[in-house]
Amino acid sequence: MSKLHVAVLMGGWSAEREVSLMSGSGIADALESRGHRVTRIDMGRDVAAKLAEAAPDVVFNALHGTPGEDGTVQGMLDLMGLKYTHSGLVTSVIAIDKVLTKQALVPHGIPMPGGRIVKSASLYESDPLARPYVLKPVNEGSSVGVAIVTDGGNYGNPIAPGAVGPWQEFDELLAEPFVRGRELTTAVLGGEALGVTELRPKSGFYDYESKYTEGLTEHICPANIPDEIAEACKAIAVESHRLLGCKGASRSDFRWDDERGVDGLFLLEVNTQPGMTPLSLVPEQARHIGMSYAELVQRIVDDALVGGEV
Repeated sequence: MSKLHVAVLMGGWSAEREVSLMSGSGIADALESRGHRVTRIDMGRDVAAKLAEAAPDVVFNALHGTPGEDGTVQGMLDLMGLKYTHSGLVTSVIAIDKVLTKQALVPHGIPMPGGRIVKSASLYESDPLARPYVLKPVNEGSSVGVAIVTDGGNYGNPIAPGAVGPWQEFDELLAEPFVRGRELTTAVLGGEALGVTELRPKSGFYDYESKYTEGLTEHICPANIPDEIAEACKAIAVESHRLLGCKGASRSDFRWDDERGVDGLFLLEVNTQPGMTPLSLVPEQARHIGMSYAELVQRIVDDALVGGEV
C-alpha cells in the first residue's frame, strides 16, 4: 500500500459542524494508523489557500451539510484539480436537495413519499396536508429542522407563529405525508450494500440529538426484519446510489410501515457524505461484515483515487 498525503477537510460552519469535527478526527487518526501523512483542515473562508499550501495527494471530505455536501466545496476542489472522497459536484447538488432527489429517483421506480414545497408563512393559516405530516428543510441533513405535525402536537392548529419549529428558520419547507412504522438505514460502499440497521430512538423520532447523543437511540444491526424487506432496502439503496452517481460511501434512510409489507417501504433520502463518528451507521455496518474503521476509511480513499468527477 503506497503512503499518501491526505488532507482531511472537517468542521466548517453548517449546523453539523461538531459532528463533522468528530468524523474528521476519527478519519485522520485512522489514516495515520495506516502510515499516511495527514493534514487536518478545519474549513474556514481561507480553505482554498490552505489546500493549495498543503498540496495533498487526495482530500478526504469529512464535511457535513452546506457548503461541504451541496456541491460548493466539490466545485472548488474540481477547479483546484484535487482528487477528493465521496460524490462529485452534480451528484452533491442533487442529493442534498430533497425535491431534486425525488425528481431524479421516483421516475425510475424508487418509492419515496409524495410531498410539496410550502411557504412557511402559509402554515399559520392552514395545514398543507392532512395530519400527521412531516415538515423538513429542502437541503439540510441529519434531520436538522424536521418537525412531525400531529393532531395532538403542541404546535397549534393551525401552527402558531410563536411555536418553535423549522418555519421560524426557513422561508420554505418540504411537506410530506408521515409514514408510520420503523426507521431503517442501509450503507452502500463502492456500489455494494453493507447491511440494514433499524434505529429505535428512546423517545420522539430519530432527530439530530438522537443521532449523535450516546444512549438515545438503539441500533439493531442487522435489523430484525423479514428477508424480503432487508433485500428491498439493499436493492433500493444500491440503485439510488447508482442513479444519483454517488461515489465512495452513501447511506439511504427509509421508513417502513410494517403493516403493509414491501409496499410500506419508502426511501426518505440519500446521504452522500454519511457520518463517520463512533455512533455513525456506516462504520457500524462495516464492522458487522468484518471491516475495521481504518479499512473502511482506506476503501473510501482508494475509491477517490480512481477517476474524477462523477
